[in-house]
Amino acid sequence: MRSYCVFCNIVAGLEPGTIVYEDDDVVVIKNILRWAPVMYLAMLKRHSTQDELWEDMGKVGRIARDIGHRMCPRGFRLVSNFGPDAMQSQEHGHLHIIGGMFLGHYVG
Repeated sequence: MRSYCVFCNIVAGLEPGTIVYEDDDVVVIKNILRWAPVMYLAMLKRHSTQDELWEDMGKVGRIARDIGHRMCPRGFRLVSNFGPDAMQSQEHGHLHIIGGMFLGHYVG
């Protein structure tokens, strides 16, 4: 039995979430974090790990790209975190869409 998954519960309508896109396979929700004006999470509706999502990124990637272009015409980032050192907080694989402002340079 799989442990608790907030994203699966949002998809099932058991927990609140602001859905900005939905089809039979993919859902995009507003991120509750507000580091940038635009912060969405794109994911498969079926539970998958981050690795499984990236094995077949096709549809999720296209939808994330399209929403990024529409919501952030001056530019955006698509980001995924893998594991605790990257601060992955949810097991359910997802892609961050971040933008709506100048995001600055990478630290290096």
